[in-house]
Amino acid sequence: MKCTQATQLLSQKMERHLSTKEHVSLKLHTAMCPACRRFGEQMEQLRGISKTFVSQPDNNPSATDEKSH
Repeated sequence: MKCTQATQLLSQKMERHLSTKEHVSLKLHTAMCPACRRFGEQMEQLRGISKTFVSQPDNNPSATDEKSH
């Protein structure tokens, strides 16, 4: 697996369940490639930050719009 394929799968992993073949290939690649492993860690961190940001009432645009009406 090339790094471009690995980073695509790491991104897709956030949106969908990977097949067993994709999961195993990605695990093998990230075990050997520190750059892709770090990319995956950063994707997870960004996802966590985004969820935290969206879950805060002051940062939810629809909640703010409802309060101002």
